[in-house]
Amino acid sequence: MNEEEVEASGAKAVKMKGSDDKLFAIAVSAMDCTGCGSCASVCPARNKALEMIPAEEGSEEAQKVFDYAVKHVTSKVIPFKEDTVKGSQFIKPLLEFSGACPGCGESPYAKLITQLYGDRMFIANATGCSSIWGCSAPSTPYTVNTQGRGPAWANSLFEDNAEFGLGMAISMKARRNAMKSAVMRLAENPGFKETAWAWIKGMDDVDVAEEAGRALVELCQANLTNEDAKYIADNCDMLPKPSIWMFGGDGWAYDIGYGGLDHVIASGENVNIMVFDTEVYSNTGGQASKATPVGAVAQFAANGKAVRKKNLAQIAMSYGYVYVAQIAMGANPDQTLKAIREAESYNGPSVIIAYAPCINHGVKAGMNKSMLEMKKAVRAGYWNLLRYNPELEAEGKNPLSVDSPVPTESYNEFIMGEVRYNSLTLKFPERAKKLFAEAEDIALERYNSLVKQKKSLEPKEGGEY
Repeated sequence: MNEEEVEASGAKAVKMKGSDDKLFAIAVSAMDCTGCGSCASVCPARNKALEMIPAEEGSEEAQKVFDYAVKHVTSKVIPFKEDTVKGSQFIKPLLEFSGACPGCGESPYAKLITQLYGDRMFIANATGCSSIWGCSAPSTPYTVNTQGRGPAWANSLFEDNAEFGLGMAISMKARRNAMKSAVMRLAENPGFKETAWAWIKGMDDVDVAEEAGRALVELCQANLTNEDAKYIADNCDMLPKPSIWMFGGDGWAYDIGYGGLDHVIASGENVNIMVFDTEVYSNTGGQASKATPVGAVAQFAANGKAVRKKNLAQIAMSYGYVYVAQIAMGANPDQTLKAIREAESYNGPSVIIAYAPCINHGVKAGMNKSMLEMKKAVRAGYWNLLRYNPELEAEGKNPLSVDSPVPTESYNEFIMGEVRYNSLTLKFPERAKKLFAEAEDIALERYNSLVKQKKSLEPKEGGEY
């Protein structure tokens, strides 16, 4: 914001680092705030920039600032690199005011992805929490930018979302091939040749396809008597490079929809799969899933789950040509951003498994601490951060990056901070002791196995493995 905008809005602002003439202010939609307090708990300037107060004390003033900012703050210049955590957060989210539970661990991931790719996204969303907060009909949190572009979102069934998303990807490919044919015919016309070939050569490059496509559609709109030019103008949504995503929870990806997910990653198609891993069927009351770890209490596992969690990351990595990542935003936002960007740019199937604290976990500290809970999970070795990029192996580099440090905090203390674990000690103390010890051993074994796997993939002299 500039000084005039700050004065007119009534916002509280400070000088913006990295800019000589801009001021920084946080505008909150008080009418849409869920009151979870997550923003205040993760703010770097804790107790200074953001403070939780009763809604009746300041909501009217806060809403006026927000409404003014939406309508009048027009500056789009971002003084930071957009591929950094800080820079990415100055991009308009194309997901806002979701119907998720306060402090939900899922929606921040979706919001971040829309900031990066929202204006060219196609989303196939499995039935579950993400389809409920993602389209609480008749409203939807997915929105558009100032050019009227935003995510194209659709929901099929719980069990076939991967196939549904694959169909979207194949249809996009067919439509773009048809567009390419039309542009190539148009390129035979001297008046279109240079502009048409600029798009053809760069149609699979995000920036080139965007810029060349914009020039091409302007030229075509001025020449609608040409049949191909009219076709291009009518189907101009195929000029930008599409970004295909499949969203769903662990109940879909690990269980009921796993067969489809496995089929899709085996297809080799350029699609991105985002798994919101809450480790239970969250949307239907918290039933145990194949993602539920040993010792966790859930519906149909009232005495603590006895068998270990399915290792979806290892299954996907075994193909050798699938990009795979495990992330936890609150533990390492830089690794989260890096994984999402690598996955989207990878020319092939990508699977991102995102740890998402859930109200079903019974986090003792409260869901306003969901980001902190992710950090604790990684530090205790409960959740591992990793990235497996097959492109690096082709370059003679190690494709596996273990982004988690050696566990430094108590595994047992971490799980005792959640009702899904500590409740077992009240009902079945002896069983709890046995299962928790087993769960800790499994977690350590999983981490050590990752480190060993990474070491085995280190390239030897001459680029061999």
